[in-house]
Amino acid sequence: MQSAIPAFIILRRAERICGADGRETVSSCQTKGRVMRAFESENLILSQLADPELMALERMLEPLLLPRDFELAHLGMPVSHYYFLETGIASMVATSPEGRKAEIGVLGRDGMSPPPLTVDAEQFSFDVMMQVGGHGRRVEAGALACFLADRPTVRRLLLRFLHSFFAQVANTALSNAVHKIDVRLARWLLLCHDRLDGEEIEITHEYMATMLGVRRSSVTDALHILEGEHLIYSTRGLVIIRNRASLEAFAADAYDVPGITGRS
Repeated sequence: MQSAIPAFIILRRAERICGADGRETVSSCQTKGRVMRAFESENLILSQLADPELMALERMLEPLLLPRDFELAHLGMPVSHYYFLETGIASMVATSPEGRKAEIGVLGRDGMSPPPLTVDAEQFSFDVMMQVGGHGRRVEAGALACFLADRPTVRRLLLRFLHSFFAQVANTALSNAVHKIDVRLARWLLLCHDRLDGEEIEITHEYMATMLGVRRSSVTDALHILEGEHLIYSTRGLVIIRNRASLEAFAADAYDVPGITGRS
């Protein structure tokens, strides 16, 4: 059976077909006298840009596959590129001086990876890597800084995303302090599910343990509890959401943060 062609490849083929000026860009296409949008995007930030802004940014964007463990930012290094995910999930991970790791935030098609704390920092304070593979587009950090310089509307959009992201980070800290591991795991699975299509999350027990900052055996025990409640099905390298509504009820206030959580 022939595999499906990723959306960004289809878009690039369309760009090559439509490019009439040698630049190969969809933005130059005309349909019944109307200029088309540069491209349609599943990324929330890109989808909210006005046509002129999207067309200007499109010239800087590079489509690419983002496999699991692909590094988007590295602790102690300057950010070279910012990524707009269309599919997949990235994790922002904090690391102690002794090398202990825990996830502090989940990023997907809802925003930009890494979060644009600043576009000219000499070093970044966290690791950001793909935990569920996908694809997206990236822009060089210096080019993004120039793009944002005279576009206050886009900067405000990024600030709204940052507010939502750090509300998620704060809620993660609270949940880590007051909730049991099975509730924290339910919350984490819901955050992942929010950013994916379908019910399957391709993730290993070991990865979940690292993200939650707990032992692998603790994750296994928590998965058994969620399976016993018929909320999920877990097998090697895969978790399937069986009952989203009941999983939300199980996670309760660990997950329910109005305006921050939810598949919408």
